[in-house]
Amino acid sequence: MIPWARPLLFGDEALLVAEALQSTAISGGPFIDRFESEFCQFHGNGSRGLLVANGTAALELPLRALGIGPGDEVIVPGFGFAAAANMTLACGARPVLADVTDDTWLIDPEDVRRRLSPHTRAIVAVHSYGNLCDLATLADIARDAGVALIEDCAESLFSRYRERPCGTWGDVGTFSFQATKTITCGEGGLVLARDAKLVERMRLIGSHGMRADKKYWHHTVGYNFRLTNLQAAMLCAQWRHREELAQRRTQVYGWYQTRLADHPGLRFPRIPGEVVPVMWAVAIRLDPKRIPMSRDALIVRMLADGIETRPGFYPLSAQPPFAGPPVGNSEGLASQIISLPASPTLTEEEVDQVCARLLSLVA
Repeated sequence: MIPWARPLLFGDEALLVAEALQSTAISGGPFIDRFESEFCQFHGNGSRGLLVANGTAALELPLRALGIGPGDEVIVPGFGFAAAANMTLACGARPVLADVTDDTWLIDPEDVRRRLSPHTRAIVAVHSYGNLCDLATLADIARDAGVALIEDCAESLFSRYRERPCGTWGDVGTFSFQATKTITCGEGGLVLARDAKLVERMRLIGSHGMRADKKYWHHTVGYNFRLTNLQAAMLCAQWRHREELAQRRTQVYGWYQTRLADHPGLRFPRIPGEVVPVMWAVAIRLDPKRIPMSRDALIVRMLADGIETRPGFYPLSAQPPFAGPPVGNSEGLASQIISLPASPTLTEEEVDQVCARLLSLVA
């Protein structure tokens, strides 16, 4: 079996986790401060970071800290992972679905403009698969409209836009360290922002509304979004290998491009010239005019041959929590994208095997 995802571990994860265990600091502890500091130093631009329990909490926290709630609207892409839309609903606000472009599969700034209203409080740019949205245009739109720009970087860690890391263009950047992500501790997430007051408010909300200087006094309604020192220890170990992890993912993506990019029925997402990506997943669009087999049938056939693949994202407009009128390109993409194995552990021979089987099935 070639699995769709498999983490690359180096061995020192166990050493640092054991160090955290032996210290007995298994909830809060020094590895949390260390990782936050190193992550912010890497991203620069005055960034301040806050580790949280997972990437979804990383999206909910800024929405709550910005005071977004009933009567408010948050613009999210109609095609992409649903966490931003889910957390908008969790805060009592309404997700407004904007279309994505046909070639990048990322939120379309012009459709964002059309969907702005007096109730809009934030725009969430979801950087799907490791590609990056048109951040300069989205930042201009958000600034002119007086709303927050939140970058969902769960799938795009280490990707750069105009030489700056993703997560540093918006008011807030959110990251995920779930098991399939480029840096992982099983779960985990991080919120990045430059506004010290916003970061402090997120820290307060994410820790039961309490401050460290006055235990059991709740300044506001709070939640427990904290990450453990054990998980942070694993992140610190993974962070040591960040360059190798990024290089391995880029290498794997390059192997697939070399073997598949010239096929007339297979299309990779367009990477804008301003973007230097570290692609988290190898997602390919099937041209139904050239490939008669459906995407879902292809997934079944590949699995029968020991190769696990996944579909693209389903359109949010078709799903019960967000149901609404169809959103242009988001609808067609949903049935045409297949995501191939993309682990940094893949060998070139395994990529050859995946590509050979895919090409034989679509021939």
